[in-house]
Amino acid sequence: MSELEYAKRGLVGVLTPQANTTVEPELTILWPAGVAMLNARLTSPKKTIEERLIDYIDRAEESLDQFANAPLQAVAFACTGASYLLGLENETALCERIEQARGFPFVTAARAVTDSFKTLGAKKIGLVSPYPSSLTEASVAYWQSASFDVIEVANAYKDSGEFHPIYSLQADSSVAALNSLEEKNIDVIVMLGTGMPTLQPIIDVANWTGPPVTSCMLSLAWRTVLHVDNQTPSAKKFLSWTKGEDWSARLAVHHPRV
Repeated sequence: MSELEYAKRGLVGVLTPQANTTVEPELTILWPAGVAMLNARLTSPKKTIEERLIDYIDRAEESLDQFANAPLQAVAFACTGASYLLGLENETALCERIEQARGFPFVTAARAVTDSFKTLGAKKIGLVSPYPSSLTEASVAYWQSASFDVIEVANAYKDSGEFHPIYSLQADSSVAALNSLEEKNIDVIVMLGTGMPTLQPIIDVANWTGPPVTSCMLSLAWRTVLHVDNQTPSAKKFLSWTKGEDWSARLAVHHPRV
């Protein structure tokens, strides 16, 4: 069966950083019935994370050519770090330019997270960061530029010497960082990046006493599906995403706990 046959609801294109091992598995779990995806890779020969991120955003429009004339209803840009370095104003201009030229919404993970904050009426936010300090600082500046108060940052970064410090993180690496924010005076927590696994930690705290928890991957899927369905954001429906009401059963199938 082809992706088009699966796509009873809509076909989504996804742009994923070249070595990212998390985007496709998590989106496979998050997409509701009838949403299918085509994935293409963002590539760069540069050596540092920051240089690659700049390459990804500079070549975003070129990367879209990988989809040729596939009948896409939206494209999800699954690379949050590039948005921090581009800046909110330039990112907005890029998304508008692509939508006008290509005829479909270009949904960045960072703008999707911003939309989820606005949908909840959140002002005070907490971050769980898998990034090195320089990228965490760029992230904080991005959210502040969008008029959110970053109250707490919990660090989940670990350079274990694996092939990539972010993509090598296991889901339990973020648990302690997430738990440290439970009692803080914040409106919502976001687990940053599209490389750190986030779905199991989100389910683990779905009924805790702390604030709602989202992630760049969760917000990206949520906002993209709204475009596919031509719906406006709703706090009630977004909170159902944070509790895994549609996708937690698929998570249990794909990643059963022993």
